[in-house]
Amino acid sequence: MSARPFGAAIEPVSPMTIRPLVILPDPVLRLKSEPVTEITEEIRVLARDMIETMYDAPGVGLAAIQIGVPKRVVTIDTNKEEEARDPTVFINPEIVWSSEEMRVYDEGCLSIPEFYGEVERPDRVKVRYMNLNGETVEKEADGLLATCLQHEIDHLNGVLFIDHLSKLKRDRVIKKFAKAAKRDAA
Repeated sequence: MSARPFGAAIEPVSPMTIRPLVILPDPVLRLKSEPVTEITEEIRVLARDMIETMYDAPGVGLAAIQIGVPKRVVTIDTNKEEEARDPTVFINPEIVWSSEEMRVYDEGCLSIPEFYGEVERPDRVKVRYMNLNGETVEKEADGLLATCLQHEIDHLNGVLFIDHLSKLKRDRVIKKFAKAAKRDAA
């Protein structure tokens, strides 16, 4: 499946469409996403598509910018494969509190396939967001969910998990993906 160029017209989408992922070094990943001002049918369809795309990848989290949509929408489901699916949609999420205790997690990213790196982040966070009913919700999270929320909110601000690695590691990854993109374009 080929990716639609950024800014191209969006064709009408049916419910539950798997959308192409934006892959490093695409500059779209560095865009700061715009807040959602109203919960519309377009936002609901976007959320459904993101959930389907996240499961298909497979991943535990996805930010809208990772499918080329610069809106502040995140989907997350940290349940294990053998557990029932339980996706959550976070609209305009923001971290309102984080613990002083830190945790290191070996992170990966659907937009940086097959690369992982240890990232240290706060162990616990409290996030304020809007759900698909337009209600403001606050949620405390720890462990994998806290890490995933921080990772996906970073995406909304144009920050990638590799930005938390040493300059040397980050530069190697960017060079590797730039080289692969050049090779794929040829």
